[in-house]
Amino acid sequence: MINASDLVRDEVHELAPYNSGLTVREVNERYGPAKIAKLASNENPLGPSPDLDSITMADSDLLRLYPDPAGVELREAIAVALDVASTQIILGNGSEELISIICRAVLRPRDRVVTLYPSFPLHEDYAALMGASVERVNVKGNMSVDVDTFEKKIATPARMVIFSNPMNPVGSWLAPAELSRVIAAADKNTLIVVDEAYAEYAAGEDYVSAIDLLKGSRRPWVVLRTMSKAYGLAGLRIGYGVVADPEFRSLLDRVRTPFNVNAIAQVSAVKALADRQHLQRVVTLAASERQRVQAFLLANDWPVAASKGNFLFFDCAGNAADFAEGLLRYGVIVKPWKQAGYETFVRVSVGSPDENNQFMSAVLSLTSQDVSHSSAIADG
Repeated sequence: MINASDLVRDEVHELAPYNSGLTVREVNERYGPAKIAKLASNENPLGPSPDLDSITMADSDLLRLYPDPAGVELREAIAVALDVASTQIILGNGSEELISIICRAVLRPRDRVVTLYPSFPLHEDYAALMGASVERVNVKGNMSVDVDTFEKKIATPARMVIFSNPMNPVGSWLAPAELSRVIAAADKNTLIVVDEAYAEYAAGEDYVSAIDLLKGSRRPWVVLRTMSKAYGLAGLRIGYGVVADPEFRSLLDRVRTPFNVNAIAQVSAVKALADRQHLQRVVTLAASERQRVQAFLLANDWPVAASKGNFLFFDCAGNAADFAEGLLRYGVIVKPWKQAGYETFVRVSVGSPDENNQFMSAVLSLTSQDVSHSSAIADG
């Protein structure tokens, strides 16, 4: 008799498990620290807008009835915020689901997909799951995007090019002129998918959304956004995409499940979008704390990439998994990167001032222990 696992496609067997990071409960059970700073998943330390307090279980219809399958109110709110047509908006159970939907709708076995590297792993995983061939463009030694190589790679016809801007996990970004070059270089029949999960944190003169550059273009494109990061709704799992045209969006809609975004998530997202003051507080805090933590890392000789996200990517000069495990003893959760070639790198989220202080103190304590241990070995 055949084993059930033998029925699973080869592409699934070849996927590495997604590194979701440890939960607070897991760290408590393992080490029982007095205080935990969860800085592994780029969550928002200020949480969602206080306006969401009015959404309570008292409104039983939010639980009793199926949600609006089209998400009309939310799509209209997004359309107003971004100055696009609501018929261009597709909703997802997190932007991760939208990546899956796009790959399932568009990709075929042996299709060519180009991405930046190191990357958000699901950009590659969902493409590989469909049997596509993924080609990577590595960042340069200083962790900036290799725009010249990227242009050359995507000038050759590909089914899809998918990348984050700012990049996750690195934090590097394509400046307006660079992003324009990339879009112009891509073969006209290639689907461009830009993941802008951290766009709210990146806003400024040296950053532009791909929406602004692609709006009105006749070529195929999708720009992905999420409510998990700057809007503080990670637990509700809600993301959205802006799609080149309504016809393409309607076809992608056929691939998603009919009620993929729950009612509480839809109502919460509408309220969160409306509170621009809270969003500004979130972005301002992240920028100032990112600069402070980056200065600390550089002052202590930890190579760290320039970042436009609410996180930093640095080289711990050793096994990143061991380094992260050491920090757990001090109640600090970070994410050791596991993609090939970057096993010494750690991504740390920018948290609250107290959480960041806890991280910096833990790093100093951990590294002083390592120095003492190395000295003892040398003296012995």
